[in-house]
Amino acid sequence: MELTALALLFLGVALAEPVSRWLARADWPARDPVGGLLAWQAIGLAGGLALLGAGAVYGLAPLGPSPLAAGWVFLQALTDRRWPAGLDVAHVLSLCAAVALGLRLVGVLAAVTFRTLRARRHHRDLLDLLGTPWPAVPGARVLDHPTPVAYCLPGLRSRLVLSAGVLDALDPPGVRAVLAHERAHLRERHDLVVLPFVAWGATAPFVRGMVCAQIAVAALVEMRADDVASTRVAPGVLTGALRSMGGAAPAAALSSFTAALDCRLARVTAPPAPLPAAVRVAVRIGALALVALPTALLLTP
Repeated sequence: MELTALALLFLGVALAEPVSRWLARADWPARDPVGGLLAWQAIGLAGGLALLGAGAVYGLAPLGPSPLAAGWVFLQALTDRRWPAGLDVAHVLSLCAAVALGLRLVGVLAAVTFRTLRARRHHRDLLDLLGTPWPAVPGARVLDHPTPVAYCLPGLRSRLVLSAGVLDALDPPGVRAVLAHERAHLRERHDLVVLPFVAWGATAPFVRGMVCAQIAVAALVEMRADDVASTRVAPGVLTGALRSMGGAAPAAALSSFTAALDCRLARVTAPPAPLPAAVRVAVRIGALALVALPTALLLTP
């Protein structure tokens, strides 16, 4: 049991820091954004399971030869309203740390989700009040503002939002490119992909790997939306639309924003060679295996 706990702890720490930093610097996710997003989700889920499991397994080690057996003994003792014998201070502290970490993760995720849903509901109400429905695009709203701005508001009652500046600055193919990009975000629910990593970064902002994960996932969902839009319109049309939208950024915008936009434009103009089919399959199998590893360690009888 102690060795299992040590293995889980090593896995969780490795995924939260060096592995996350490595993946954030890697070039291959740009060649396969879907595979990259799956890899990030596997890292987040496996890392959380490993860190929580490490504390729980070590804390329950005196109660049985395996996590399942020890957990059953612990639950039986609590059902009988007694404290299980054999747990010293170190094991109790380990259990408390696992519970505290679990509450922290769940609490931050719940708080971020609640704030996000509340902000979206308020935003949607304002859009329905101030925006003009666009009959040509169901669910779209046009805001009377000269700055070219387009975004989507996800949810059960999603909205596509464009400013009047978009319709003035872009020709019809450019508008279709912008709509295709935003529809990709809505259809693939990229908001749900990003949300756990926002919570993960907020849980431990002092861990650089978690912050890198949040930034990398946000970049990958934009690449994925660009890829989908590129199948609907010509790449030149999409880059022109993106450039027009990016040109609306304030002069005081961070240089990193401009650099990220330039990278996206270059990627659409000259798409990188896709990963070989065998490598793409290996990435997906590897993501599944990564999640299965801590699960197997926790469930092994």
